[in-house]
Amino acid sequence: MSAIVQAQTQVVTDPKGFQLSPGNRRWILWSILLGFAALAFGVFQGFVQGLNYAGISLFTMLPGMKTYYEGLTAHGVLNAFIFTFAEANGWLSLTTARGLGQNLNSKLLALSFIFLLLGTVFAGIPIFAGKASVLYTFYPPLRAHWAFYFGIALAVVSTWIISAAQLLALSAWRKEHKGERIPLMAYVSIMTYIMWDISSLGAAAEDLFLLLPWSLNLLPGSDPLLSRVLFWYTGHQIVYYWLLPAYVSWYICIPRLVGGKLFSDSLARIAFIMFVVLVPVGFHHQYTDPGVGNYYKIAVLFLTFGIAFPSLLTAFSIMYALEIGGRANGGKGILGWFWKLPWSNPAVSAQVLAMIAFLPGGITGIMNASYNMNLLIHNTTFVPGHFHLTLGSAVTLSYFGIAYWLIPYLTGKELVLKGLARWQPWIYFLGILIFARGEISGGILGMPRRTAMAIINYDPLPGWKLAGALTGIGGTIMFIACVLFFLVIFFTLILGKPRETQEDIPFGETYLGAAPSGWQLVLDKLSYWVLLSFILIGLVYGPFLLTHLPPKLTAPPFQGF
Repeated sequence: MSAIVQAQTQVVTDPKGFQLSPGNRRWILWSILLGFAALAFGVFQGFVQGLNYAGISLFTMLPGMKTYYEGLTAHGVLNAFIFTFAEANGWLSLTTARGLGQNLNSKLLALSFIFLLLGTVFAGIPIFAGKASVLYTFYPPLRAHWAFYFGIALAVVSTWIISAAQLLALSAWRKEHKGERIPLMAYVSIMTYIMWDISSLGAAAEDLFLLLPWSLNLLPGSDPLLSRVLFWYTGHQIVYYWLLPAYVSWYICIPRLVGGKLFSDSLARIAFIMFVVLVPVGFHHQYTDPGVGNYYKIAVLFLTFGIAFPSLLTAFSIMYALEIGGRANGGKGILGWFWKLPWSNPAVSAQVLAMIAFLPGGITGIMNASYNMNLLIHNTTFVPGHFHLTLGSAVTLSYFGIAYWLIPYLTGKELVLKGLARWQPWIYFLGILIFARGEISGGILGMPRRTAMAIINYDPLPGWKLAGALTGIGGTIMFIACVLFFLVIFFTLILGKPRETQEDIPFGETYLGAAPSGWQLVLDKLSYWVLLSFILIGLVYGPFLLTHLPPKLTAPPFQGF
């Protein structure tokens, strides 16, 4: 029993309880709601995009929508940037505060929310005005209105503000708890933002020093190759900024929700350390770029396979917790425990289904990172099929599950429409499997991504029509499931009854807790891992930057407005 208590106290500072301040509660809630509002607009555009592959052209009928690419840009920016930034800012602020047992600086949380809201407005207006149809990758020489780049910069700065709030809280905590291990809930939350701080530097530099001044005609032209390199330095790691907040819930909350226990505190920390260290893998998105040498492509090929390892550690840790919980509920045999999980709890079912969908998402990611396979599937629908199994399922479904207990926690209101909430994750799960099946099979057959398939003036290749139909059907089912989720959350906010008692965040226990001495102490030396990350970045990206700086600003803009 004493070992369990010791382990539990290392997950959070004070297991007995924590009082979230009104300021923290307010800005965390507003951040979460802003993210879901962005998702609502984004998934509608996604619904239209899915029907496009089925040969149904709705985007030409939408009021104010000028082109297919305007809708695709809105879908990508709102879902991949605003939704994920807002959810991570709110969710990991809460887990950091609960883990450390002290509230974050409410003024910084408010400032972060304001920056993200302004960023959404600045980026959104030119998108819907048809002046920023550059997709979420915004490659030059495609040029958007300056407000788009300014809005993206504000959104990124909002995440840095949250990281600053986390680190300030950690510094204060360490002064009061000298010699103690960082509580696991706070550790994984802070490491997620440290990873993102390092990873976001590439796209931030591209945006602030190349694209924004270029859009204001302060630079004579653009450097497409350098811009692509800087973008993809960030562009792959943003996947982990999407994913790691879900991992935080899987590691910390899911064991408690299913009645299990996490296997090892140290194993969880090592997984997050690997995500911090193995940052420089972006070149594998540029296997077909002629300006990138083989040294860089080969280096990141091995690093990309390496960064799959912490996800394997995560799979082991979470499966262990799930099996312990299922067997505690009466599960027998090799897989009998699986059916004994609390499937009637949508907070559990959504996240476990997210994990299952993430399995093919990870496998297709390894396929993308394989050089020869990448040459076949690059710029085909295989790619969005893959990342809809990651961002579109592992991340989004997990946030759905988190919201089913988090919104009641933050508002003090009971969840309504619980029957609908129980079915919603299953409907979404069915939709994503059909959608991804269509996209991936179409991609293997050469069906192009980022193409208005509904209005192409050439005959589709054999197999494209079936793949497109599956994409449209799956996307429609996903859209219906999202509408059901928004209904549950909306009516909870306006009709939910006050809760009689305030429940704590569901945090679990570990069998092997954080050791107070020995080699494991180095895991909490955050600066060591940051330094190691920058050394590896220098080895991979240093030679390229030395030979490509200063930038060659010679490419004239292509501007569609």
